Amino acid sequence: MTETVITSPNREVRIGFERPFVIIGERINPTGRRILAEEMKNGDYSRVEADALAQVEAGAQMLDVNAGIPLADEPKILAEVIQLVQRVTDVPLCIDSSIIDALAAGLAVYQGRALVNSVTGEDESLERVLPLVAKHGASVVAISNDETGISQDINVRFNVAKKIVERAADHGISRDRIVVDPLVMPIGAINTAGKQVLALVSRLRNELQVNTTCGASNVSFGLPNRNGINAAFLTMAMGAGMTSAITSPLHAEVMQAVLGADVMLGHDPDCMSWIRKYREPAPEGSGARGEREGRRRRRG
Repeated sequence: MTETVITSPNREVRIGFERPFVIIGERINPTGRRILAEEMKNGDYSRVEADALAQVEAGAQMLDVNAGIPLADEPKILAEVIQLVQRVTDVPLCIDSSIIDALAAGLAVYQGRALVNSVTGEDESLERVLPLVAKHGASVVAISNDETGISQDINVRFNVAKKIVERAADHGISRDRIVVDPLVMPIGAINTAGKQVLALVSRLRNELQVNTTCGASNVSFGLPNRNGINAAFLTMAMGAGMTSAITSPLHAEVMQAVLGADVMLGHDPDCMSWIRKYREPAPEGSGARGEREGRRRRRG
């Protein structure tokens, strides 16, 4: 069984086929968040701290950290944000950047074994990112596109993922340290996108034997009631073999769908995670003490 182990100083997360699904919180990302981008650019990380704490409280087992801000010092900001988040939470992190210097800066200060997001099948990306991943003993998200772009043919995307796995092995990075992103496309624009990615996830699990992740909210882009679509997609993706996703844990219907799917797949032993989350509190005065007091009142 392939298990990808990501760690912080105090916590270990295992992504695996027989493990509970791992939610990687997506909100520490300035893309599309103008106020957050401006604050981060100016060294104000109060919103970052609040987002980190809120996502962990909502059930995220890991957090994705991105500092991609135009005309900003991304390596410096990313390193500072990683240090801050590791001070206020104990969950492992996914270090997210397309800039090699930013990834290097983030990995240099990270405590534990990080997940690097990401490497593509482009030769330049492979030769720049994989040695850095190997140097730090990290794991890596492998995105299944290359110089030709994102293919609509899942066989092409599968072959790109296979190429990354093989090239990673040349750098001493075993397949258990690779988490493949099969690339979820907006289903409102490409009506077969859901079927494509579910078929690809199944092949990645059964043939390449690698763990998988995705930017789950991509599937619902442009549609109303996005959380409903995201929840439906995640339960089906889990059934196909997906083992993690980068998404927001702040939407109750999405988290409920994931926890319910874990129950159905047998990844929540004795349904204990579900029970802890959704069990109704005992009525006031119930329990052994309440029963004893009730008996005394009745005898009186």
